[in-house]
Amino acid sequence: MASPHAHINPEMLRWARGRVGFDIGRAAAAAGVKPEQLERWEMGEDQPTFRQAQSIAQALHAPFGFFFLPEAPAEDPLLPDLRTVGGRPVGKPSVDLLETVKQALQRQAWFLEFQQEQGLTPLPFVGKFNLDASPKEVAADIRAVLGVDVEQGQNQWDQYQRALIRGAENAGVLVMRSGIVSNNTRRKLDVSEFRGFAISHPLAPVVFINAADAATARLFTLLHELAHIWFGSSGISNSESGNTRQEEVACNAVAGEFLAPAEVFRALWANGQADLPTRLAELARRFHVSQLVIARRALDLGLLDRNTYNDFYLAELERFRQAESKGGSFYRNAVSKNSERFARAVIAEALSGRLLLRDAGKLLGVQPAKIRQFAEQLGD
Repeated sequence: MASPHAHINPEMLRWARGRVGFDIGRAAAAAGVKPEQLERWEMGEDQPTFRQAQSIAQALHAPFGFFFLPEAPAEDPLLPDLRTVGGRPVGKPSVDLLETVKQALQRQAWFLEFQQEQGLTPLPFVGKFNLDASPKEVAADIRAVLGVDVEQGQNQWDQYQRALIRGAENAGVLVMRSGIVSNNTRRKLDVSEFRGFAISHPLAPVVFINAADAATARLFTLLHELAHIWFGSSGISNSESGNTRQEEVACNAVAGEFLAPAEVFRALWANGQADLPTRLAELARRFHVSQLVIARRALDLGLLDRNTYNDFYLAELERFRQAESKGGSFYRNAVSKNSERFARAVIAEALSGRLLLRDAGKLLGVQPAKIRQFAEQLGD
């Protein structure tokens, strides 16, 4: 018996392919069909079976039901889009970015309800400052809340980053980090599209860091997104140094002041070695941040030209990609993607019986049968 055909809207099939930027050949290969067959379906000359239509939907990262709509739905960013390139707004967000933001918002919504049930009060630092506040004052307040001092070279940058994330989580901020969409390793997030985003809320603030970026660049992004929370500003960022948006200028200034206070930095830069690599290395040791953060701070303070910085950043990103781990612990990665604070809350509710394991698995991106094992890996 022949499989029944799915009477899809050809226009929606063309829309779905254009939405992910695939040409006919790539889309057909992803769906496991011949290019000429896909082309006939797009032209309305033939119809796929339901199984074929479902395969196409999966390949194009589109909800199956979209194929039957009379016209394409509006897909506006779920958060304010603060990204720029060369000082100008960027184009439409990719499907990968939209899905990543949507998933973070879903987790944030669950955590917000959890916080409300616990009767917790609003976090006093969320939206504490206006955008015209002194970067030095805002940076000092973030340090106080996170429980860290001005760094003076006593730690390595990665140790410092872990301490900052731990401090943020302890203060009530959910810190999520991932370089892929959900658990799909074939869908890597594009660092040229965005570096991170912030969801400001007095009970459940979230910062997301694009882990596809160079590891040494994420420290600046973390502070940039935390600054968004202190300003009470939500949005998607690419941390572009030439961004003229008021929110981004303010957050860049706070991040830079937090990591390398301007007054001290200018003096050390002026007295540093003439050789740029040596100077960057010296200041990186002094402020216990990466050389990339030092180069970024010098750029923002007008001490380094943009071309030199861009060359340095691209080289750092390439080194990271070449050394990038091909695996690692699934559970450790799951904690990073969800935020440890969020993961512990979901697991506690699941193990107490107040939340179905099935629902906990969906929230965490972990198979329901693996929830208890995940809890053991998370530890006390």
